[in-house]
Amino acid sequence: MKAGSGTSSKSAGAAQAPKKTPVPRSVKAPKAAAAAAFDVPAPPTGLVPFERKLALGLLHDMLRVRRMEEQCAQLYGEGKIRGFLHLYIGEEAVAAGALRALRPADRIVATYREHGHALLRGVKMDAIMAEMFGKREGCSHGRGGSMHLFDAATNFFGGNAIVGGGLPLAVGLALAAKLQGQKSVIACFFGEGAMAEGAFHESINLAALWQLPVLFCCENNRYAMGTALARSESQTDLSAKAAAYLVEAESVDGMDVVAAHQVSLRGAEFVRERGLPMFIEFQTYRYRAHSMFDPDLYRDKAEIEAWKTRGPIHGYSARLKEQGLLTEAQFLKLDAQVEREVRHAVAFAEAGTWEPVADLTNDLCTPPAKSGAAR
Repeated sequence: MKAGSGTSSKSAGAAQAPKKTPVPRSVKAPKAAAAAAFDVPAPPTGLVPFERKLALGLLHDMLRVRRMEEQCAQLYGEGKIRGFLHLYIGEEAVAAGALRALRPADRIVATYREHGHALLRGVKMDAIMAEMFGKREGCSHGRGGSMHLFDAATNFFGGNAIVGGGLPLAVGLALAAKLQGQKSVIACFFGEGAMAEGAFHESINLAALWQLPVLFCCENNRYAMGTALARSESQTDLSAKAAAYLVEAESVDGMDVVAAHQVSLRGAEFVRERGLPMFIEFQTYRYRAHSMFDPDLYRDKAEIEAWKTRGPIHGYSARLKEQGLLTEAQFLKLDAQVEREVRHAVAFAEAGTWEPVADLTNDLCTPPAKSGAAR
């Protein structure tokens, strides 16, 4: 990646890195006319109701996630990142808006598409990139890879590779918080595909019955692992599903970081103060395939281009400019700063160390108790 390479805020919503080639840096935002054929809603407008520090902080958050993910796509094509890789490109507004609504003592449970959540929660980009490379310096010591980022220091309880696998864990964490008298929020991120799993229904049912502080954050990107929502669910109103368990539920534009942050603030306050679960549907869209192995044949390429008119980064930066909170020069400076961070993370990962073969059996079993020790 080249710093100061002329990237504009207009290009950030449209970038999509191919394998084994440099990430495109000067693609213009798509024309809105393309959106009409695919029923893509108009981009959000109006004033950004935040003070400048927060407003620019949200933009910085989204840029950090986007540029890191673009670099991961390139590294995957080069064979430096292996295994499964699920990119968050297009969905950045959800993590950016939601994570800033939470407190350090709150706990986060996420999916296998969790790189952005971990980064914005406070896990260092260096540690995330090293984990992608499988190096000991990674946040999971190189043993988890892309789908299993974990960091106890920031209360980030994983990436989970199983669809819906984090939901029961979140309920367990919430039960522990309640029994210990803590006023913390357990934010659980999952995709709409997980709502067809029994784990979702069991988890939200128990959270409602036991009155547990879980903020259920559904990132509805419309295609789950490759099946359109209407083809897999008879009830496509996801908030209605949650409401069936007598859980407070809202649905919001997940491509709008302003809306995502505002609803997350309301949700976190509701859960924290009332000790009850809440469900939020973030209606979003992923620009990349489900994973790097996915040929993405289940949707029209023109549809993807149409949805790029709703790009969360270029749309939000345009609003900031109209409001006088941002100039193009300031955007480019911020983008260059992010690219330096990404380059540093890649260098850190490449310089990292492999786990010695002698250590491969570590942490597999509990060490035997010493003679005479209490069991």
